[in-house]
Amino acid sequence: MKKFDPIESLARMRHEFGEHGGVNMSIETSTTFTVLDADTMPQIFHGQRGPDEGGCYLYGRHFNPTVYVLGRQLAALEGAEAGYCTASGMSAIAATILQLCNSGDRVVASGTVYGGTFALLKEFLPAKTGIQTTFVDVTDLAAVETALADGAKVLYAETMSNPTLRVADIPRLADLAHSAGAKLVVDNTFTPLIVSPIQLGADIVVHSLTKFINGASDAIAGTVVGPMEFIQSLMDLHMGSLMLLGPTMDPRIAYEISMRIPHLGLRVSEHSRRTMLFAERLAERGVPVVYPGLESHTDHSVLERIRNDGYGHGGILCIDMGTTERASQLMEILQNKDRFGYMAVSLGFFDTLMSCSAASTSSELSEEEQRAAGISPGLLRLSIGFTGSVEQRWSQLCDALDEMG
Repeated sequence: MKKFDPIESLARMRHEFGEHGGVNMSIETSTTFTVLDADTMPQIFHGQRGPDEGGCYLYGRHFNPTVYVLGRQLAALEGAEAGYCTASGMSAIAATILQLCNSGDRVVASGTVYGGTFALLKEFLPAKTGIQTTFVDVTDLAAVETALADGAKVLYAETMSNPTLRVADIPRLADLAHSAGAKLVVDNTFTPLIVSPIQLGADIVVHSLTKFINGASDAIAGTVVGPMEFIQSLMDLHMGSLMLLGPTMDPRIAYEISMRIPHLGLRVSEHSRRTMLFAERLAERGVPVVYPGLESHTDHSVLERIRNDGYGHGGILCIDMGTTERASQLMEILQNKDRFGYMAVSLGFFDTLMSCSAASTSSELSEEEQRAAGISPGLLRLSIGFTGSVEQRWSQLCDALDEMG
């Protein structure tokens, strides 16, 4: 069986020409849409007509043509039937969980996830909806199986955990979830193109498009991809979590992100190439570096088994500086003296972004929860950019490490 190639899958998708024959798709900014026959409108409201049934659109909070095309592009990249885009990655995650679960249902989730996701599952959803979450180490398959045995609607994991960079064994998690009657939802934000969770058995994939897929840190956006039936359920006028909660993506943003999809493969490959080079050199210096591309990484063999060819091992590495103070000191030297990168949250930018996760993007976790998740106080996350030459950036990094002593 031929191995899945996300870029080839995208290329096979029908090109969306502009309204007037332009090589780029048009931006449809209308908030509402007309019909030629009055009978068409009730058919849209009853779900009998839509973008794929007669090319009918209703209202910008429902489906928008420009946003819809971007969703189709992202579905093609993941090898999914359908996709639709949202105003943020968190809205994509929240809408997915709310669509799959009802009050009193249970989620089994990785204990090491983005801090906002952790807060949503641990605090917000139980308080507001009665949806409870059991957190487990998803690399411990026996623990996952035990947690699922008590009944769960969803198993939730990140392909590569934020920020510890542990790799989820998606095929085995899919088997466990499906055996227990649960859906596997995977956040693939860290590894677009590198890993294709749908092809490995996941039911639904979410992304924060804000990160690598957009690539310029200038737009907040998210997406959900999966079966057509599920994507349509998100937009149901009576019970659709996207339709009724309304985290609508602006079509202008959809257009801008769509224009960056063609060079996503080039960007991801270069992020990965530089990160691997820095990780190997850091390891040679004896720096405590965490990167799944290194054979010394606990989950290296897992990533080798599930990743697609040609896109490397990801654009993020971590350095454990031991303490928050030392991590902060190194970041200040790298930014303010050597101009290596920026102290900022987020990732996937063309310049390097640095953050001490325990004090920033994982601060929603208590100290005890951080320890359980494997997040040390001095864990420094670097999203490696591709500006400047490799040797220039390596020289800057070495200078900072030498100054740290």
